[in-house]
Amino acid sequence: MTNRIFLHIILTGTFYLLELPCPGKAEARKTNERDKKMKTFMQKKENVKRTWYVIDAEGKTLGRVATKAATILRGKHKPTYTPSVDCGDYVIIINASKVNLTGNKLNDKMYYNHSGYPGGLRERSAKVMVEKYPEEMVERAVKGMLPHNSLGRSMGKKLFVYAGSEHKHEAQKPTALNID
Repeated sequence: MTNRIFLHIILTGTFYLLELPCPGKAEARKTNERDKKMKTFMQKKENVKRTWYVIDAEGKTLGRVATKAATILRGKHKPTYTPSVDCGDYVIIINASKVNLTGNKLNDKMYYNHSGYPGGLRERSAKVMVEKYPEEMVERAVKGMLPHNSLGRSMGKKLFVYAGSEHKHEAQKPTALNID
C-alpha cells in the first residue's frame, strides 16, 4: 500500500481490485524536491562589497551612536549577513568630542587601563575622557559591542573616529547616516 489506495468492491460474490493514485503523496514528493533545492546563503569574504558611512555624533547619546556603528561594522544591516565572515562596511564617526552621556555618567563612569606592572592601574572619569581623549572613548564603546576575537579586531579596523567635524576620507564619498 505504498502509493495507491486499494479498494475492494463486492459484486455478485467476486472481489474486484481497483487501484487509484493517491494525490497527497505526489504533492508531498514535489515539495520535498523543492525543499532540497533551497540553500542557505553564506557570504564569502572575497565577494563582500563595502561602502563608507559617516555618523555625526554631535548631540547624540554615546550608546546609540555606538550601537549603530557596531551594527554597520558587523554587516547586520545587509541581507547577506554571515556571522563567521567580516561582511561589514566602513564607519567614520565625527564630532566625538560633542557626544552626550545620560544621567550622571560624566562624573560616575570610570575607564580603566593597566600597564601590566604592579601598581600600574590607571583610572579616568568620563569627564576627563571627553575633554582629553574623545576618540578613545567612542572607540571603546563601539569595539565593546563587537565580537571579542580576531573577527572583531578586523571589524574594528574599519572604524575611524574624529573629535572634530573634519575627516580625511572624502575620496571614498561616504554616505551620511542619520541617528534619531
